[in-house]
Amino acid sequence: MVRFLKLVVIVPIAIALLAFAFANRQFVTVSFDPFPSGDVPAFAVSLPLFVVLILTAMLGVVAGGVAVWFAQGRHRRAARRSRAEADRWRAEAEAGRVRLGAAPPP
Repeated sequence: MVRFLKLVVIVPIAIALLAFAFANRQFVTVSFDPFPSGDVPAFAVSLPLFVVLILTAMLGVVAGGVAVWFAQGRHRRAARRSRAEADRWRAEAEAGRVRLGAAPPP
């Protein structure tokens, strides 16, 4: 069932990306030089428009993931502390059970 749902989601996305790529095949020049000397920038790349847009979207997803990872750092730290505290309590309870089980009845 999960495999079918993946197929239902992935196939339309793939078709949309292919249609987008076929419709936007013209080359564009992307320049990373804000102050070009003359008409020729120091660093420029000519790529198809769909490649530029898809790479930009991928970069945005990665940047967003990194930002969320940093923002959730305090939650991960609190979870580690809580897990360590629960492990200590579990070990203490187990040690108490062993002591009570080993003690002779009065």
